[in-house]
Amino acid sequence: MGRSSRRRPIGWRRRSFAFAPALLAGVAWLAVLPATALAHPLGNFTINHYAGLTIGRTAVDVDLVIDMAEIPTFQERQGMDADGDGSISDDEADAWAGTACQTLATTIRLDRDGRPQTAAVTSHSVGFPGGAGGLSTLRLECGLTAALVPPLDASATFTFSDPSYAERIGWREIVVNADGTVLDTHGLPAVSASQKLTSYPASMLTQPLDVRTATISARPGAASPASPPPAPSVAISAGGAVPGGVAADLPPILSEALSGDLSLLVWLGALGTAFVIGALHAITPGHGKTVMAAYLVGTRGSPAHAVGLGLSVAVSHTLGILGLAFVVIAAEGALPPDVIARTLPVIAAASIVVIGGLMLIGQVRQRVAARRSSHEHEHEHEHDHAHAHGHDHGAGGQSHMPAAGATLTWRGLFALGLTGGLVPSASALVLLLGSIVAGRAALGLVLVGVFGLGMATVMSAVGLAMVFARGRLDRIPRSSRFGSIATAVPMLASIAVIGVGVVLTWSAVAGRPVL
Repeated sequence: MGRSSRRRPIGWRRRSFAFAPALLAGVAWLAVLPATALAHPLGNFTINHYAGLTIGRTAVDVDLVIDMAEIPTFQERQGMDADGDGSISDDEADAWAGTACQTLATTIRLDRDGRPQTAAVTSHSVGFPGGAGGLSTLRLECGLTAALVPPLDASATFTFSDPSYAERIGWREIVVNADGTVLDTHGLPAVSASQKLTSYPASMLTQPLDVRTATISARPGAASPASPPPAPSVAISAGGAVPGGVAADLPPILSEALSGDLSLLVWLGALGTAFVIGALHAITPGHGKTVMAAYLVGTRGSPAHAVGLGLSVAVSHTLGILGLAFVVIAAEGALPPDVIARTLPVIAAASIVVIGGLMLIGQVRQRVAARRSSHEHEHEHEHDHAHAHGHDHGAGGQSHMPAAGATLTWRGLFALGLTGGLVPSASALVLLLGSIVAGRAALGLVLVGVFGLGMATVMSAVGLAMVFARGRLDRIPRSSRFGSIATAVPMLASIAVIGVGVVLTWSAVAGRPVL
């Protein structure tokens, strides 16, 4: 039946790792983060398509390949396990592949001069290449044939489209070849750029092909063997960037903890590695660190606020992972997880614009109130500037800034923390799903929590650094060279939050989230 796996538990992995080699491998993995070895190159959420059309005089053959990454494969394997024993047998995999190919045969559309052509399934196979975190990927191959009645004896126009999994992100490719016919493919290639979804071009991983339809003009005959294939007449379009960029993988020490012998040393190594991965995740570009720092400066946050902000990010991120895992397991039919992965960055980025706007409004109100108060103060004392008990502005002048924390509310702080942790990490999701597959869901929950603590530590450290820096600015006398600049910092921070939010929103809508 092709390349279906032998009967074995979902997420089976070799258990020959000893702790020391596993730990060393984990350290090496961290050193080259985010390079991956086993994870799907287009991202853990993707469903990728290949359609190879061969147009002959009596039939059109369609070679369909569906390449699913770890997350959709996890979902499909739940449905394959007909007897509920936690493993996929050859018979279960074969039955699923036959049904899946039959569904695809009725989903694709092949027309000849506007008349639908019926495609019949001639072959099917499925295999489960290894993926990240003990999860597998899936490769489904379907052979289809549509008989041409009557045979092609004059020029005709064929149209083909593949609307399957239309809402899912991933690579989509169509190639066309002739068999006893002469074709005008209108730019479609005869050779697969991805070698039938087995070797994706590195230069196109963030801009995958997105070819869903084809129009081909055909007539009887054969092209001269000596003639080179015609150059494409149009450029092949590329789709949007894959959310999350390079796919997430897990170091060997975590894979050992999920599916190997769980000794004390492996426990400790896994906890430490999860913490470090969370910390590294927090220091990657984005994650709102710049916005959070500007928020703490602009709202005069205290050290307690900085720590609270970091913890709120961690809690929000952990709850987001649990929620997305629930969607993957229980609600796939209603809401595909990659739709959530594309939507959350837009919501988070737009929220930052709103938060920045509220900050700016608050700063404007404070300055208006301060000027009104100053004017009234000057009016009261306009006839008495020289009395001995006048106001002491200090050697360099008064800063006239509110006390630490005076313009910040815990509600606003937690709102920003929710925004910062709203976009889930693919690594944490793969870690949790891998633990479920291995039958160690409790361990997965603990590791995801430790992952969040690593994030919180870094976020809190960044916040504390900004708070202390803000404190040094406050000590600069207003009448000094840099005093006026220090006074303007909160207003500038508000504007910076808005600007960053606008950029992040644009990036998220364009499919290139950097949160």
